[in-house]
Amino acid sequence: MARLLLLLALGVLAALVWRSLSRSGIRPAPAAPRSEDMVRCERCGLNLPQSDAVSERGRWYCSREHLPARPGSDG
Repeated sequence: MARLLLLLALGVLAALVWRSLSRSGIRPAPAAPRSEDMVRCERCGLNLPQSDAVSERGRWYCSREHLPARPGSDG
């Protein structure tokens, strides 16, 4: 009888430990995406993240091809 009570107590203890561990495994919500300033291309008007844009003389462009032509440049 004592063995039976001991096995029952061990079973209950194991169930409580298992339940506690499974609850602690809940994952937190993923972090919100980092917000970034958007800029507008001076030439075509495309809006894009500032990190993807090209800046020249305080103005933003979507690519090097949209930069204003410089005097004396081929193109």
